[in-house]
Amino acid sequence: MARTRPVLREVPPIDGPVRTCVGCRSRGPASELLRVVAVDGACEPDPRRREPGRGAWLHPVTDCLHRAERRSAFPRALRVQGSLDTGALHVLLDPDPPSSDQGAGADGPVVAGEQGSRSTPDEPAVKHSR
Repeated sequence: MARTRPVLREVPPIDGPVRTCVGCRSRGPASELLRVVAVDGACEPDPRRREPGRGAWLHPVTDCLHRAERRSAFPRALRVQGSLDTGALHVLLDPDPPSSDQGAGADGPVVAGEQGSRSTPDEPAVKHSR
C-alpha cells in the first residue's frame, strides 16, 4: 500500500509583526495580542507597547491567561527568577469575577437580557487607540 502525504492546508499570510501567545502557543498578529512586561515582581499589561524591557505576548482572554499561569510561562518568557504576580492581568481581563452567590453580583441578581455597563464577549478586552 502506498503512503500518502498529509495534506497541508493553506494558511493565509499575516500582515505585520507576528507574535506567539505564551498561553496557547499559537501565532498571530501583534495587533491582536496584549504585551505584558515585568515590573517589580508583577506582570503589568502594556497595551500601548511602550514600556521598556522584555515583553511577553498574550491573547486578551482569561483562558490564555490561565494556561500561561499553569505552565509558568511568564517568568520564563520575561526571563525573571521566581514567580510573578498576575493580579493586574486578572483585573484587566476578568473585571467581574464570579462571586460566591451564584447569579447575584454587587448590583443584585443578573437579569437575562439586561443591558448594563459590562462588556460583551464580542468586545475586545484591550481597546486600541488610533
